[in-house]
Amino acid sequence: MKSSLVTRTMLAASLIAIIGTGVYVVIAYTHVHDYSESTPVWGYRCVDSRCEKVALDANDTLQKAVSLSVCRLYCNEIFGTLWPRPTGEYRLGNNLIHINAYDIRYQWDKSYEVLSKNWDASVERFRGQLMNKASGEEHKSGGKRMVVNVAVDTDSLVLNHGTDESYKLAITGSETGDVSVKISANNYFGARHALETLSQLIVFDDLRNELQVVSDVEIQDAPVFPHRGVALDTSRNYVDLKSIKRTIDTLAMVKMNVFHWHITDSQSFPLVIKSHPTLHTYGAYSRKEIYTAENVADVVQYALARGIRVIPELDAPAHVGEGWEKTNLTSCFNFQPWVKYCVEPPCGQLDPTNDKVYDVLEDIYREMNVMFSNSDLFHMGGDEVSLSCWNSSVEIQQWMKSKGWGLEEADFLKLWNHFQSNALERLDKSLGDNRPIVMWTSHLTEDPYVDQYLDKNRYIIQIWTTGDDPKLTKLLEKGFRVIISNYDALYLDCGFAGWVQGGNNWCSPYIGWQKIYNNDLKLMGGPYSSQVLGAEGALWTEQADQLTLDARLWPRLSALAERLWTDPRGGWELADSRMLIHRERLVENGIAAESLQPKWCLQNEGNCPMDQGRF
Repeated sequence: MKSSLVTRTMLAASLIAIIGTGVYVVIAYTHVHDYSESTPVWGYRCVDSRCEKVALDANDTLQKAVSLSVCRLYCNEIFGTLWPRPTGEYRLGNNLIHINAYDIRYQWDKSYEVLSKNWDASVERFRGQLMNKASGEEHKSGGKRMVVNVAVDTDSLVLNHGTDESYKLAITGSETGDVSVKISANNYFGARHALETLSQLIVFDDLRNELQVVSDVEIQDAPVFPHRGVALDTSRNYVDLKSIKRTIDTLAMVKMNVFHWHITDSQSFPLVIKSHPTLHTYGAYSRKEIYTAENVADVVQYALARGIRVIPELDAPAHVGEGWEKTNLTSCFNFQPWVKYCVEPPCGQLDPTNDKVYDVLEDIYREMNVMFSNSDLFHMGGDEVSLSCWNSSVEIQQWMKSKGWGLEEADFLKLWNHFQSNALERLDKSLGDNRPIVMWTSHLTEDPYVDQYLDKNRYIIQIWTTGDDPKLTKLLEKGFRVIISNYDALYLDCGFAGWVQGGNNWCSPYIGWQKIYNNDLKLMGGPYSSQVLGAEGALWTEQADQLTLDARLWPRLSALAERLWTDPRGGWELADSRMLIHRERLVENGIAAESLQPKWCLQNEGNCPMDQGRF
């Protein structure tokens, strides 16, 4: 209804004064006009470090109200709206400057031709993020030019566990000159992270219809863990390239640096291997649901420009089936009842006694090395091997007996080691080096077999059991490096309906972002925490595909991102308010992130948690 019209300003001269632990924003208004239907009627003011919603219906309120996006930048002692939180020195000034998104210039202290393609991609991405901030809104014309000065020490594009991803970011400006942004980093990846942070320090003020950047900013930042990522299964259900790239873009938003591609499994083999085309011809769900070498190489380059390395996984000797059966190199393929031979249908394992297995693997490894050219790691899988599957083959039994072996567990672990040793030899031969190998926890990584068969200096063990599993401590005590993916906190497919049984799926209940945020890796590592390289959230896609991908991953992966970048000592409660803002940022950039609370909670900060005193 319009029975009582209220008036307000459309001009934005601002003065910000710090009072106590909060920020008080005073706006001076010089022009008044009547409200229209599109004119905002709500504003915010900072009260006790929270943004309080106020109606724009009186001059005294108008003097104290700003937009929610502006208020949240200042009215919080815990890093405003940045996600993930910086780890080093941090200073946020008390001024905002209206900038012109169409007048941003980039200057490098040195010319690095090798970096130009990647930096151009980052700039284009940055420009898109700014445009998304005011999508559907009319920008006020004008604004200051922003000049971004970039200095890096090296033109290296090597991204591994030893890469220095730190950066420094400084922003200065005034109402009379350009806004100056200075980025300094060891390499491109640090500079890219700085640009990501800069994008979060620019907000759209919907009371004034303009993009504003924080001035007088100094940030020093670096990640705590070198391995920060997601493991995505694209074989149980196919995920198209557009969705994979969208996932990579979102990983970049939160400074994750690993896309672990679980590209094949027993249900499908979508990867095109030119030397063995029957694998995808018979193994892919359809002729369209495949990944060619050109597709993979494109994803790898796309990811590199966003500070992410793609780690390939060829899971073996288990988790093989469709496509492989035409090679006559498997045992127990699609045996029934499947529960006797594997953990989910269809069953299938490679036959370690057939020498042709290793010839085919060598060809696959060689082609994958070309596709995944930037990865210094190779994931060999190695999980959920079924001894009963191998024991169902008369040929395998006879081969084992010819070696003087029995048919007990220890004998089948010898067979497993025979496979792993030969497969690794062919991998090294095809790659031309002895790069680190990642394997999932399994019987092979347990006592007494791990000491007999796996070299701690060569193998990195990815932990998928529970976070308090004593096997983790044993592996650390033996000197193994580990990547954490404990299913009780980092499996993102948990908590949905069962698909091979009634009720819920095996790893239920659903895991909320709060549990992921509080999944303390250093606590798990204890005195051996230096051997914990980081973590990956994992999405197994038996019940997910490209249509449900975003909501399965986001914003829960963002909680893991802050755990890995910042390793916060406080619990999720201190991050709750920022998480709601961050989720809006994801949606703003086209990510169908799961909703966490009614939007009322976002607009009425601190009113929804049951125990407000903890905040």
